[in-house]
Amino acid sequence: MAEALNVAQTSIVIPAFNEAASIGLVVRDLASAARWLEILVVDDGSTDETGARAAAAGARVIRHPYNKGNGAAVKSGIRQAQGVFVLIADADGQHRPSDATRLVSHLDAYDLVVGARSTATQAGVVRRLGNAVLNAIASYLTEQPIPDLTSGFRAARRDRLLEFLHLLPNGFSTPTTTTLAFMRAGYSVRFEPVEAAQRSGVSKIRLGADGFSFLLILLKVITIFSPLRVFAPVSAAAFLLGAGYGVWTIVTQSHVTNSSVLLILVSVVILLVGLVSEQISSLRIEGRPPR
Repeated sequence: MAEALNVAQTSIVIPAFNEAASIGLVVRDLASAARWLEILVVDDGSTDETGARAAAAGARVIRHPYNKGNGAAVKSGIRQAQGVFVLIADADGQHRPSDATRLVSHLDAYDLVVGARSTATQAGVVRRLGNAVLNAIASYLTEQPIPDLTSGFRAARRDRLLEFLHLLPNGFSTPTTTTLAFMRAGYSVRFEPVEAAQRSGVSKIRLGADGFSFLLILLKVITIFSPLRVFAPVSAAAFLLGAGYGVWTIVTQSHVTNSSVLLILVSVVILLVGLVSEQISSLRIEGRPPR
C-alpha cells in the first residue's frame, strides 16, 4: 500500500542528450511498471529525435535550447516536477523498471535512496577502479560506508533536493554532490542494491578528456562538504615532520633549525584555515532555507 502511494506521488526525471535510440523504450517500460504521477524527459539540446520520441512514448518533455549538461537537465526536471518524490533515471536503458518502484518504496523512512550498482555491472575495469577510489574517499569524508557514489539512479523527497539545488553543478557530478549533501545535512540515506544492464549507445563521459575534470570536481566536493577532514591530516603531518626534525637537530646539533619552526607554523596555519573552511561549509550547507 505504501509503495503504491509513493509511486502515485512520484515524478520521474530523465535527463537525455541524443538518446533517440533508447528513450522511447525507457519511457514505455517505466510507464508500464507502475502508475507514476508523471514522467518528465529533459531534452538537453539534443540534435536527434530524442524529444519527439519521448513525447510519442507519453512523457512530458522539457527542452533546453542548447546542451547545458547532465546536472543542468536534472535541475530543470526537479524544478518542473509536481510530485512529492522525485526519481532520477538515466535515458540509456540501464535501469530496470522494477528497481525504480523498489527505490521509491523506501521513501517513507529515507530522504534519499540510491540505486547502488554491483561491481560486476559497472562498465570497464578502469571505470570500476575509479569508482572504487571515489567510494573510498567519500566514505572517509562522511565516516559512513558508501558503496556507489556515482550512481545516477536515485529517488528522493523533492523538498530535500530543492534545499541543495544551488550546490548541484551543471556537469556529471550531481550524484556525488547530492549524496554527500544529504549525508552532511544529517538526512537518512539508503543504498539499495540494483543491477545495471549494458547501456544503449555511447557513454557521454570520456575517461581521458574528463579525468582531470573529475579530479577537480572531487576536490571541490571535498572542500564544500568536509574541509577539515582534509586540512587536519595535512596539518598533523606538517606538525609531526617539523617537531620530529626539530628534536633530531637538537639531539645532533644542539639547536633548532628554521625549517622545523617553519613546518610547525605552517601546520598551525593549515589547521586554522581548515577550521574557518569548516565553519563556512556548515553555513553554506545548513544556512540556506528550503525553497
